[in-house]
Amino acid sequence: MRISRAGKCSKAFTLVELIITLFVISLILSLSLPTLTGIGENRMASDAKRIASILRYLSDSGISTKENLPLNVNFGEKILRYSGPDGDKSERFDSLAGIELQSKGMVTRGEVTVVFGPSGASESFQVHLHNDKQDISVVLNALSGRVKIVQKEEDDSQR
Repeated sequence: MRISRAGKCSKAFTLVELIITLFVISLILSLSLPTLTGIGENRMASDAKRIASILRYLSDSGISTKENLPLNVNFGEKILRYSGPDGDKSERFDSLAGIELQSKGMVTRGEVTVVFGPSGASESFQVHLHNDKQDISVVLNALSGRVKIVQKEEDDSQR
């Protein structure tokens, strides 16, 4: 609140206050926008982390509940469906490219089901994600129950 020369209260902003406010907003935007440019590239890395989390969840839940918990991979819809102690869930992954199983080899079409039981996963496998710029594999070791993410960048010379 300002008091003008006539002694009345003024509730308006001055031109200097508006300029300073616009400067601060533009400074914040100029610092934050460059970090938003890589969002598309980081989406696949985020998907890989979500898949790794699902695999760890199913492995740990199968061991702790002593139940068989299925993971269904549907390549037509690019969806992972799984059942756990919290009920049935499904998640879509647009970059889902294939799953490599010890028993079946590489599968890129149709549906595949892997069972997590009281001793963890029934077999070791890799879930492959792919887009134009990179390949990422989520690897589950059935013996140790460990999950790791392996990222492979494609060279520009190979395109």
